Amino acid sequence: MPSKKKEEVVEEEKPVVEEMKQKVEEEAPVEERAKEAPVEDEVKKSPKKRAPKKTSKKEDAPEKPSKKRASRKAKKEEAVEEPPAKVKTEKVPDGASEEVGEIPLTTATEEEIESPEEVSGETSEEKVSKETPRKRSVKKPKDEGPFPEDLVFGRYNSKEVVVEDSSLKAFINLDPSYVPHSSARHANKPFHKHKISIVERLINNMMRTEKYTGKKTKSYMVVLDAFQLIEKRMKDNPVQVLVRAIENSAPREEVTRLKFGGISVPKSVDTAPARRLDIALRNISIGTIKASHKSKRSISECLAAELIAASKGDIQSFAVSKRDEVERVAKSAH
Repeated sequence: MPSKKKEEVVEEEKPVVEEMKQKVEEEAPVEERAKEAPVEDEVKKSPKKRAPKKTSKKEDAPEKPSKKRASRKAKKEEAVEEPPAKVKTEKVPDGASEEVGEIPLTTATEEEIESPEEVSGETSEEKVSKETPRKRSVKKPKDEGPFPEDLVFGRYNSKEVVVEDSSLKAFINLDPSYVPHSSARHANKPFHKHKISIVERLINNMMRTEKYTGKKTKSYMVVLDAFQLIEKRMKDNPVQVLVRAIENSAPREEVTRLKFGGISVPKSVDTAPARRLDIALRNISIGTIKASHKSKRSISECLAAELIAASKGDIQSFAVSKRDEVERVAKSAH
């Protein structure tokens, strides 16, 4: 008898238990149901086809744009929008409707539209000059002439000098140099003498006898003092006086000796321009040293007197007298 009662109780409780299981299954998440599902169902499902997922409330709601995207869109809109151009307005004539107050943009021409430069009253160049400070450039006034660096001894302009002798023009170097001293960079090189300044060549030729041999600074000061004396006496550019003295003391013909059967015969020949220049400078310097020997005058005064006399073609000049002598002998040997 007791076993029957138990069976009846169990049968009565079955429907209640089934209801509870259904409620639990409904409340359980989808993942737990998938775990509890039998293996056979998983095999039946193909891997390619997937069951559609249930959309949640969040997915159904419209997507809210993020702050970054909104800021990007706003920037693009600002870049596209251009500032409205200023348009001139006209007064409404009498009898016209009050609606006509401003001219539309389509009718305004480019000239009528005021530029921002006209409104501010400043040009673009003035704005640039205010924003970026320019470097100060040293400008020399026109009246002052060239800089001291472009002058011989910082005083005498060699670019104004004119060489009248066409044969000597290519060999007289008149490049400006504040200190005419090339540090022997052209020494021992053939045909490089014409690259040295003519003033420096005079200084080098003045280094003669035991007093001035190898004393470049001493001969440099002698030439500088002589140029100052020439400027006071002649009131002319001393470099121009030097060039005239060279032209007047350079011989055009010389004598050479030819041998015929043991007999030497003198023969006149034309002198090369480079040799003419060398002879003229040599004779000027030799005449200066001879004049200063056992004399009360200084060597700079003797050099100034020699250059002035040679520039005038005076026979008292040692260089001019030597030129005349050489040319006279050459003339007789024609």
